[in-house]
Amino acid sequence: MAGTGDATTAFARALVDEWARAGVTEAVIAPGSRSTPLVLAVAADPRIAVHVFLDERSAAAYALGIGKVSGRPAILACTSGTAAALFLPAVLEAFYSRVPLLVCTADRPPELQGVGAGQTIDQVGLYGKAVRGEFYPLPPEDLPGAPEQWRDMAAQAFLAATGSPAGPVHLNLAFREPLVPTGAPVVPALGRLDGAPWRSAGPIPPADYLASATRMAESDLTKAVLVLGPGANVSPRVAAQFCAVTGAVFLADPLSNGRGVEAISTYDALLRSDEFASRVQPSGVIQVGAPLTSKVANAWLARVAGEGAPVWLIDPAGIWADPSQMATERVAANGEEFLTAVIDKISPMLRDKSRAKEWSETWSQAESGARKVIDQTCSEWSDPFEGRIARDVVAALPAATTFFVASSMPVRDVDSFSAPRPDVRMLGNRGVNGIDGFVSTVLGGAQVADGPVVALLGDLCFLHDSNGLIGASTRGINATLVVVDNDGGGIFSFLPPAQALPASDFETLFSTPTGVDIVDLCAVHGIAAESVTEAAELTDTLGRAVATSGVSVIVVRVDRTTNVARHQAVWEAVAAATKV
Repeated sequence: MAGTGDATTAFARALVDEWARAGVTEAVIAPGSRSTPLVLAVAADPRIAVHVFLDERSAAAYALGIGKVSGRPAILACTSGTAAALFLPAVLEAFYSRVPLLVCTADRPPELQGVGAGQTIDQVGLYGKAVRGEFYPLPPEDLPGAPEQWRDMAAQAFLAATGSPAGPVHLNLAFREPLVPTGAPVVPALGRLDGAPWRSAGPIPPADYLASATRMAESDLTKAVLVLGPGANVSPRVAAQFCAVTGAVFLADPLSNGRGVEAISTYDALLRSDEFASRVQPSGVIQVGAPLTSKVANAWLARVAGEGAPVWLIDPAGIWADPSQMATERVAANGEEFLTAVIDKISPMLRDKSRAKEWSETWSQAESGARKVIDQTCSEWSDPFEGRIARDVVAALPAATTFFVASSMPVRDVDSFSAPRPDVRMLGNRGVNGIDGFVSTVLGGAQVADGPVVALLGDLCFLHDSNGLIGASTRGINATLVVVDNDGGGIFSFLPPAQALPASDFETLFSTPTGVDIVDLCAVHGIAAESVTEAAELTDTLGRAVATSGVSVIVVRVDRTTNVARHQAVWEAVAAATKV
């Protein structure tokens, strides 16, 4: 028989307390009536910082940014109905980019389901397969053993969100009215007396990858390429050591955070030359992380695999991203640990660097030549060009900056034009490659980041999440957003519709110009913004913005048509300079 205590309040407090014990420090709330018990519990806990958003889409992306930067899940809460549906884009990104998130959707109790009650939808399975765990507890009641069950559920949810792979967990919390504290005694829901979480998990035992490491160590790697894709989590030091021992060379995506000075960073430009691509045909491929941003490089790797070169694909969670189906051996292992194991197993007789000298020199000379050509060619134009913007922004970032780069053209330009910055952490929403919610992701990351936060994004990406600016000036965060404004979707100018359609149809259906003045839009939100019209102005402008507290926006206006021609000019110059 149920007691007379306030079980709803006790339940919500137990969840929040358990998550705080586990290390959760942030909660992002979209206001609504049905979620009141959880919201009040979060607001009452001094260990949790609360961030309130009007728009559920922005709220979810903000929580996503917190998880990307900190590695800890934020509590993300909303009311029932369509509010819960608006979390979906961020939930998908969190799932595919392996970011922990505690998604708490409030719901009506069972007696109000299926009877036409307002603001009620079927929220069971709302996020499909894009969650690491799902919990659908009944409305809390004052019953023996209930507090322990609540804490156990909270602990299970946290461990599922932070496991391997990490990701979002959905808790659908049905609450009965009254939704505010009744004044009745709160059911005791004491946690462990030592302050520890109710349940914890030890380290995941290492996968049995030694047999694969031995086979790789016994292979001839003197003409292999090590590919570090987004999320590789292999340090430049270990990658360089692997290549020094084996004779391999390594290509590093900027979002791998493995792009050190020894990496080949100009591969996107280099491999656009068929002559160079055929000249550096590798004997094998070792790929860690997701596929590279560069379509050109990925196509080259697929051709290499199709011609019989062995391909090792390394992923710690055993979830291998292999859209070209090119892997000949898939290994479940931490990339850095695996490469270190291979280094340790390579016998001295296989460490003959002389066999790889010509191979590695071909790449290093091409890298040096391409970097020189990119810098020289970009500097020829005084008006802004998107490739130069990416190059200059990355070069100007202070050490220890957290740099967010948006999907579509910005990440491609950073990949193709920027020099290595191993002292900068680079992040992006590349789980599903969307532009939605990016502004809020950046600001959420800034909430928990140490050091400066800078982002590079396009105008459509900015406008897609302009609601993320609501209240941004009052959140006490520092971030600088560099917006490349070409009045439309610049990436489409590089795709087949640009050549296949009449110009008017292409502009209407794909480029979608908006005519919005972003500086004026920022002013509405109380955000400092300024325009840059000369390429040489950008570095100084960025330096001033980063040194100023608060959120600021730099708008760099460019021409889409000119931009395409200049990209092509740079790539042609690289091809000419590296041709034998």
